Amino acid sequence: MSTLNVYAIKRMKRILIVMSAVLVCAGCSRNNDNAHTTATTVVPPPPRQVLRAETKPGRQAPVKMETLSGKFDAAKPLLYLYSPGQETFHVNDEVPIIFSLTNAKLRGDGGEYRVRYMVDDDDMQWIDRWEQIVLTGWLPGKHTVRVELVGPDGWPYRNGDYNIVTREITIVK
Repeated sequence: MSTLNVYAIKRMKRILIVMSAVLVCAGCSRNNDNAHTTATTVVPPPPRQVLRAETKPGRQAPVKMETLSGKFDAAKPLLYLYSPGQETFHVNDEVPIIFSLTNAKLRGDGGEYRVRYMVDDDDMQWIDRWEQIVLTGWLPGKHTVRVELVGPDGWPYRNGDYNIVTREITIVK
């Protein structure tokens, strides 16, 4: 055999080895996350709570300043959130948001202030007119209800220990 054929055969072997290595590497580098698993389980997301807010007729009770504890300025706007009297509700119960305002009027009542509430850090909901609000459609578990008095500048209006109130409630079946 001539030396030319020996070099050609060696060159062909090298090319075949390189091509085989490239094919092996390309076969192992698939971008499929499930390439090395035997089963994939799809877990549905937990049910999403969809609350419904309804207004109920009611009358705003005046805040008795002598019953309030903590620091505040009685001459500035003040939001007082009445505790519902219970911390535990049933799934089908209405959970009320009952509040009073002093030295402030809501936008819908001819003023500049707004009340906003959030449940479990979900979307903010706005109250622009003084009405009693009840929330229904709860899922069982612990929930946080936050109510704030928002000033004309769009920021929560602070007055000592008041105007930003957080309550924890429990919903049971």
